[in-house]
Amino acid sequence: MNKKLPLIVLLPVLIAACFSPSPQESSNGLQVIAVESFLSDIAQQVAGDRLTIQTLIPQGVDPHTFTPTPRDIIMLTNSDAIIINGAGFEAWLNADFDANLTDQKIITASEGLVSRKPGMGEHREDETDGDAHSHEEGDPHFWLNPLNVIKYVENIRDGLILMDQDGEEIYRKNAQKYTEQLLELDYWIMNEVSAIPEKNKTIITNHESFGYFADRYGFRIIGTIIPGVSTGSSPSPRQLTGLVETIKKYNVKVIFLETGSNPQLANQISNETGIQVVEDLYTHSLTDADGNAPSYLQMMRWNTRLIVNALR
Repeated sequence: MNKKLPLIVLLPVLIAACFSPSPQESSNGLQVIAVESFLSDIAQQVAGDRLTIQTLIPQGVDPHTFTPTPRDIIMLTNSDAIIINGAGFEAWLNADFDANLTDQKIITASEGLVSRKPGMGEHREDETDGDAHSHEEGDPHFWLNPLNVIKYVENIRDGLILMDQDGEEIYRKNAQKYTEQLLELDYWIMNEVSAIPEKNKTIITNHESFGYFADRYGFRIIGTIIPGVSTGSSPSPRQLTGLVETIKKYNVKVIFLETGSNPQLANQISNETGIQVVEDLYTHSLTDADGNAPSYLQMMRWNTRLIVNALR
């Protein structure tokens, strides 16, 4: 499909162009944008001092519900390369939108990774085939397993080399160094979660985002408040009732919520079951330098400590 956006859609974009700054150029003149802040940080580790990676989505904004503004569109169209997570995570980057990014190199960080299948028990017992539609969606949250991020690093490295061959040695060296840090992170997480009794590794999350983390580190997700991989959906009353029954049946102790999540439903479930609500997990966005998760590595360490402290 190669349909251009109609003029009535492009008009506000063109107007915004008069007032919008261009993306920041790196020292070699290249303008590279990563869509999400965690992805920008990963890409910057590969780029090092040779490129400045900019971030499209502001910190704290949910990428699932993000819609680019005219200024964002100008920023994208003025860039040389755009780094995306892929696997359907950037729902706004549809065929019509993509057809207008003809001069930009698109680097898909998750390319080559295969979406996970729901594990045993992830279909709640109250679900019918119609309820389980969300499980048919691919889960794009690959980055919550650091070993998957090694593939992100390889794809970003190769994408940057294609557009800047003079920087190949730098990109390869930085990618290798960061890969070693990811392997160290994986080892550290594995060691930390070993302190959790096996009986406590059954968990409830806000939405289907922690599957790759759970698969890697031995957790069992038996339910989510929001029935899907996106935060844009909402549960039916029957689904909430079923979740309450599941919590009681398996004696689950904790519901984990990401930052920015509306805690209303979790608090309602807590009132009915006595389950603890643990907030402040970072999944889709980093924080500023003074926050709990200013980098991808620090985000994963923060999340791990929070989970371990709640379950051990």
